[in-house]
Amino acid sequence: MGYDVARFQGDVDEDLICPICSGVLEEPVQAPHCEHAFCNACITQWFSQQQTCPVDRSVVTVAHLRPVPRIMRNMLSKLQIACDNAVFGCSAVVRLDNLMSHLSDCEHNPKRPVTCEQGCGLEMPKDELPNHNCIKHLRSVVQQQQTRIAELEKTSAEHKHQLAEQKRDIQLLKAYMRAIRSVNPNLQNLEETIEYNEILEWVNSLQPARVTRWGGMISTPDAVLQAVIKRSLVESGCPASIVNELIENAHERSWPQGLATLETRQMNRRYYENYVAKRIPGKQAVVVMACENQHMGDDMVQEPGLVMIFAHGVEEI
Repeated sequence: MGYDVARFQGDVDEDLICPICSGVLEEPVQAPHCEHAFCNACITQWFSQQQTCPVDRSVVTVAHLRPVPRIMRNMLSKLQIACDNAVFGCSAVVRLDNLMSHLSDCEHNPKRPVTCEQGCGLEMPKDELPNHNCIKHLRSVVQQQQTRIAELEKTSAEHKHQLAEQKRDIQLLKAYMRAIRSVNPNLQNLEETIEYNEILEWVNSLQPARVTRWGGMISTPDAVLQAVIKRSLVESGCPASIVNELIENAHERSWPQGLATLETRQMNRRYYENYVAKRIPGKQAVVVMACENQHMGDDMVQEPGLVMIFAHGVEEI
């Protein structure tokens, strides 16, 4: 959906207004023949109902859409917009192309991740901090651990014994390798193999996913959205060694060449169905891991994997 016109200083050229939502264009795309421009999310939702231009009713599909001309992108980028957090006290007015950068650091952002400094160290949105109770949180953590212990106790004694032995062997092996790696560098390869197996175990624990609306892809998620996805990755058991890399790969600036721009994504759209994707639990987001997508070209995957976030359209298979 577009930006509210009332947030902008001065008049906004009518060519920069989305005909569907009447807001200033956000992630704009253009129909090739009539050259009408729309917000990407707006026109994608429109096409779910009918395959015509909303303005002149000419036949158009998602595959026909193209990036708007550079002159229109430049006009949009120079518009002066009030911060999203104006209602929370922020008086900043910034260029539209600097808005995301400002929001990630805006001290008035109620969803900006902050860390509890009262003892528990929990990271949470800023607006949740006043009602946060460390004791309540720690009690919840203890209860979760007790629940997990109870579930383990329900398993067979043999299984528990094997699991404990495997964990102990892995810890001992890692400790041994750390102690003598400086003497025998080749052990690094063995440690990498163990780490790779941990990644595979986590990937296999996730539910396979299907994306039904690729047009709803959020290619430039802000810091708040990335923090939410990161928390879900950690809670799903994602190995700590790759969490930060996956979050970095949630933004188009870190995507491979075939996904780096709106234009290349439109060109390569026919390949998307070939991705092996796994859903990030509870979120409209998937991970496309390199270890499961070796059949895709180097221009369509990234080590260790890509995180793709959507406004809608992610389903578990």
